[in-house]
Amino acid sequence: MPAKRRLIVSCVAALALSLLAGGGIAGRPTSAPDSVDGAAPGPERTASATAHGAYLDYGPEGVSRMADLSRWLGGAELRVGHTYLPGDLWVNIEGAPEFLDAWAEWRRADEDRMFVLNVPMLERNEERIPDEGVRTLLRAGAAGEYDEHFTRLAERLVGLGVPDTVVVLGWEMNGTTYTHRCGPDPASWKAYWERIVTAMRAVPGQEFRFDFTPSRGRDAVPWTECYPGDDVVDIIGMDSYDQPPGETFDDQVADPYGLQKHVDFAAEHGKPISFPEWGLFRNGDNPAYMRRMLEWIDRHEPLYQTVTDYCPHGVWQCTGNPRSSEVFRTMMTAMAAPSGSAPGPTPTVTPDPSPAPPEPAPSPSPTATPSPRPSLPGAPASPSPGSGAPPPRGWCVTVPSADWLGPWLREREICFRH
Repeated sequence: MPAKRRLIVSCVAALALSLLAGGGIAGRPTSAPDSVDGAAPGPERTASATAHGAYLDYGPEGVSRMADLSRWLGGAELRVGHTYLPGDLWVNIEGAPEFLDAWAEWRRADEDRMFVLNVPMLERNEERIPDEGVRTLLRAGAAGEYDEHFTRLAERLVGLGVPDTVVVLGWEMNGTTYTHRCGPDPASWKAYWERIVTAMRAVPGQEFRFDFTPSRGRDAVPWTECYPGDDVVDIIGMDSYDQPPGETFDDQVADPYGLQKHVDFAAEHGKPISFPEWGLFRNGDNPAYMRRMLEWIDRHEPLYQTVTDYCPHGVWQCTGNPRSSEVFRTMMTAMAAPSGSAPGPTPTVTPDPSPAPPEPAPSPSPTATPSPRPSLPGAPASPSPGSGAPPPRGWCVTVPSADWLGPWLREREICFRH
């Protein structure tokens, strides 16, 4: 049915549920904006179709924290593991040796799990390359000059036994932060996306799903102008943090390129939605936002959602958002309950006996919606507003360097920390 009619039907249905169930998500009573009482599930509550997870860290640390977060949520089922490939060098975008091993092992351990991997489209992805340089790179990509790098990544993922990886390719392309941004040349960006998807789908054994994920709002360019086409997109995602554009959650929904547009656009194209990144930000500890966002997720049932869990966005690894943390824990305990199980009583938020989460890990780059993704080795960290100093991070790659450093350095492992 047309988008406007769907919206009317959805609103009428939501109103009816509110009258029957007392408001809020069906089966949950209405509460004051800063209260978590409304997050308590009713007896008729069923498990969500959405696969839930969180971004917790790049590599093995992120994998190990999945179990700890699940225990903190009362044993809630976390089916999505999420990480990012470094965007500094092509060898890392190709899935450098050992970088993905821990995540692949985690995914293989349970057939119901989902592995979500953010993949940069260009190296030097956070070097603030000017538009003219970006335009040149995009046109080179559209001409096929970088196909081999994505073929190697696809071969590596298939070889690791994760051929069904969800690839969040060129995320937040409507902004100004990344070299893989769309704005300088949307036509070349779309052609380049198509080249990448075609190259990766050509690898035998692959079952990849490609997620087109802008940031909420117009930003540098309307994200709809970057959409590369239904034949090369499987999921339409959105990264959405509690910050402008939109002073309130209703504003974030109604913005011309906001949450409602995301839902409507995906429906028009017959695609499921996702939320690879979301969380708190400039409005601080905002339990009303947390509740409304979780209600939005529950209502629209994205294929998956992974909250960004580090300061200032997070609720488990960040102690600076206690009220939002309580809302998240209460609601997610019900939403991510294991399939077939009845939700238990609302948990009381008390000190947890499980291992304490690490200290806040702010973004290494001052972006509008930052994430602690791998950045250039040795680059100085620029903490997000209000965050503390980041803990050291690092990774190692095996670089076949004989061509440029001599045969005595062939296959030498090089480690970076920042």
